[in-house]
Amino acid sequence: MSNSYAQPILRTPELGNALQVVDQLLGIADTSELEVDFEARIFSEHAVTSLLQLLPGADHWSETDDGVSSGGRDASARLPVWLQSWGMSPDMTEPFLAALGKNPAAVRWDFTGWPEAPEIGLGIGGSRGAYVTMCVNARDLDLTEPASDHTVFVHVKQVEAERAPWLAARVGLDVIGSLVMSPH
Repeated sequence: MSNSYAQPILRTPELGNALQVVDQLLGIADTSELEVDFEARIFSEHAVTSLLQLLPGADHWSETDDGVSSGGRDASARLPVWLQSWGMSPDMTEPFLAALGKNPAAVRWDFTGWPEAPEIGLGIGGSRGAYVTMCVNARDLDLTEPASDHTVFVHVKQVEAERAPWLAARVGLDVIGSLVMSPH
């Protein structure tokens, strides 16, 4: 399995604006198979409790656990806590964001593929490299750069890097940063 490459196309203090751009991107993608992945770095007991109630099957571990899933141990006693939940229904996005508070997180929409881009010589983009990630309260995909704003990334295959600016233009934007390897 190969990693996708991601390029930021929007940074905004308005979560609603970021979600609107995500919706526009999903509107041009083949979303016949759509699911959402959540990842968060949580610094508050309230958010840990709320998120684990919302996503009871989520993997979570403390930064002091050396990345070992901690299962049933009391997560709120081991802050900060990482939380991951994969393959969720897109309708879980709003409840996830509401429970998150000001903690950094990434919401990644996985779908079937990007559309054909004949202007730049690209056919339909398959599922590998077809994602949109919204980093909430963070500037990077690894969630190590906390921020008061939100960043939207488009993911593409490395060999199709020119698809990222093409996608940004489809929603009236430009790329605003470098193409980076996605951690997932």
